[in-house]
Amino acid sequence: MAAASQQSMASLPSGFRICSTAPDILYMPELVCGGLVWILVASTHVQPNNPLGWVMFVSVFCFVTTFLWLITFACGGHKNRGICSLLDFLYHLIAAMFYLSASVPLATVTVNMRNATAIAIYPFNYYQIDIAAVVFAYLATLLYFIHCILSACRWKSFC
Repeated sequence: MAAASQQSMASLPSGFRICSTAPDILYMPELVCGGLVWILVASTHVQPNNPLGWVMFVSVFCFVTTFLWLITFACGGHKNRGICSLLDFLYHLIAAMFYLSASVPLATVTVNMRNATAIAIYPFNYYQIDIAAVVFAYLATLLYFIHCILSACRWKSFC
């Protein structure tokens, strides 16, 4: 009986079942938050280039990769192999670390922009947009981290 329950735990969803399983239901919120970070950072004056260029890279990379991974799961391209569960865990671990490494500089630039807004170098609406970008970047970090933990539990059931 234990083997039968373990067998059902070690399966990867496909089709519309990805909208109802524990880690995979997070794909859509990850896409929404990542897309918002991408749009919000791109809609302001990208200054300084270095940290905000990294934020743009992370948000575009994670958005595209998450979308492709979602399509792979929806089409059943994983064929219920354990290696795909491992890759899901590793991808979400990397994405969480990427977003964390992008969120901190984005928050620093936003705090520094508050001082520049006070002396009228930047418009105040750019500051507000960057605050929203920081919030969504940290939310995306949290979503990817939760997905990583749940994917690790699912991968463990394959072993």
